[in-house]
Amino acid sequence: MSLHPGSTRRHPLLDRVLASDGSLPFALLRRHGGTEVEVLTGEVVDADLLRDIPLDGAPVLAVVPYRQARERGFTVQDDGVPLRCLVVRASERVALSDALAALPPEPVAAEPLGFDIPDDEYAGIVRRVIDDEIGQGAGANFVVMRSFEARTDAAPVRTLTSWFRALLTHEVGSYWTFAIHVPAPATSQGGTVPAVGPAAEAVSLAGATPERHLTLDDGVARMNPISGTYRHPASGPTREGVLDFLADTKENEELFMVVDEEMKMMSALCPDGGRIVGPYLKQMARLSHTEYLLEGRTSVDPRDALRLTMFAPTVTGSPMENACTVIARHETRPRGYYSGFLALFEPEAGADLPGDPAGYSLDAPILIRTAYLHAGGRVSVPAGATLVRHSVPEHEVAETRAKAAGVLASLGLVPRGAGPDAVVDLNAQPGVAEALTARNHQLAEFWVRPQEVEPAATASGRAPLGAGGESPLAGRDVLVVDHEDQFTTMLAHQLGHLGMNARVVRWDAVTDVLADDLVVLGPGPGDPRDQEDPRIAALTRRILERVTAGRPLLAVCLSHQVLAGLAGFPLRALSAPRQGVRLDADVFGTTAAVGYYNTFGAHLTTVSAADADNPVARLALEPSVDSDGVLTALRGPGVASVQGHLESVLSADGITVLDTLARHALGVPGRTVTRAAPSPASPGW
Repeated sequence: MSLHPGSTRRHPLLDRVLASDGSLPFALLRRHGGTEVEVLTGEVVDADLLRDIPLDGAPVLAVVPYRQARERGFTVQDDGVPLRCLVVRASERVALSDALAALPPEPVAAEPLGFDIPDDEYAGIVRRVIDDEIGQGAGANFVVMRSFEARTDAAPVRTLTSWFRALLTHEVGSYWTFAIHVPAPATSQGGTVPAVGPAAEAVSLAGATPERHLTLDDGVARMNPISGTYRHPASGPTREGVLDFLADTKENEELFMVVDEEMKMMSALCPDGGRIVGPYLKQMARLSHTEYLLEGRTSVDPRDALRLTMFAPTVTGSPMENACTVIARHETRPRGYYSGFLALFEPEAGADLPGDPAGYSLDAPILIRTAYLHAGGRVSVPAGATLVRHSVPEHEVAETRAKAAGVLASLGLVPRGAGPDAVVDLNAQPGVAEALTARNHQLAEFWVRPQEVEPAATASGRAPLGAGGESPLAGRDVLVVDHEDQFTTMLAHQLGHLGMNARVVRWDAVTDVLADDLVVLGPGPGDPRDQEDPRIAALTRRILERVTAGRPLLAVCLSHQVLAGLAGFPLRALSAPRQGVRLDADVFGTTAAVGYYNTFGAHLTTVSAADADNPVARLALEPSVDSDGVLTALRGPGVASVQGHLESVLSADGITVLDTLARHALGVPGRTVTRAAPSPASPGW
């Protein structure tokens, strides 16, 4: 056993890793900017499903590929790469200074080959996604990947450990910095036959990811949506540059969209809901990002928690299910592990193990800013840009280059330029804290304050919605129909705060649309005029069935559009999509701040109930419209609808409008919509 130069301590496990011929599985981890490197070795197991990850009392590190999205029924290009687990049997902690002294001093030689998709071709993909997907109502934002390619003749262990040291030295602001090498197990899952295809290859990667996907610790779940990118100029970042970035509409909307998407996941994961904390500015060597922290309490098995939150919208898009479909349409190759995650399961102190998955903590970073070493010495560094309605193709090309550049520079594949010591601390610059705080003025106070299962109180200090006695909504049964947009989980959570018993059922699993006191038909992607779409056809039938039976109905966004079409109002695409924007909407004479995610709208026209050919039109629904003649809401006997997303984090008045419209549909005493106060910055739990 050797002593490393400058060290007085011995590190036998790290020595074994560095001396390995590639047959030893290992992981080197620096987590959360700590002062130690964790060294892990053990046994390799491949799992088919997240539920198959073996939690038998030992720590487990899982490398989870993007193809696991198939567990949720989402469309993926299935490349067959394995969900590979390192069951930890030996570990040690090494001081960061000792690890740096022991690791190879320079990255191995590698030949850069460039991006697999040229700049002009990627710009063309961006244009098509904006025009053909966002512009046609497929969703609010999508992340499309391309990959920088290189090759090396160096041995895998030296390659990975040299990359790890370079990333430790040159990158800053990382959530995890890591190098992982897990050769294939001797047999396939189940232990019966040798592994073949991608499952027979080693999984080898090193990276410096800035983003936590999900952590579970002592019953508290945390997610960390990061979006918006300030690309540092070659001369280094500046106060003026970061303030311009923080004021940029496109960058603001991009962040709020992913916060909305991850709050959908938190609402499904945490019975008492989630809470928004922040925002913060995360500064790295070549980029800075804005981020929020989302928190809530849960008792879910950590493996199930990962399945419920596959995958982060920051690397896929929203709504999640359709984002996967769009990715499959526009990306030229499978994603492998890009946008998947690492997942470290560790037994919690005092847990009754083995056999109790709830006794494990979870730390799961997203697999971005990562280099992969493939068979034959091929190297890939994937990166993606978030495409929104305001995206400029050439800017998104530059963003993929900037995101890959930190890893590529550390690995010596592009020039490094100025190191992190040469840049200013952006968080310390005058005006930055105030610019971050100002972002919360657009957020709904409902999602910023701690969540409890009780009627919602408003920011203005008014009494809870059920004040003066039990709310007339209390105890009502509500069916919320999901049309492939999990905003329905947030709607159900808010309905619960109004005292109602809400459950969410996917559109193709609904068997009875008449039994519940109220049916809420939720949002979803697509063209509301397309009766060839099975979702739209089913939505149309359910509206007619519910209205014919005289049963209370509330419709949101896509469902509002279909209802409006049945009522005789023309449907057409907006002149510009309203995706991830907050507008002051007129709701029957009262102005309310509401978040919008729509590409289509129903437009005002004269409708005659006397000439009606269906029960919805015969209701002679009363419209509420904006200054462009686009319907913001409808109401009639037992029916209400709204174009905006009342459940969105952008809807400062959403919970109050939801209460008002639910009461109208149910025919119970109503309330008046009153403006909510801006949300303050939230310091966290």
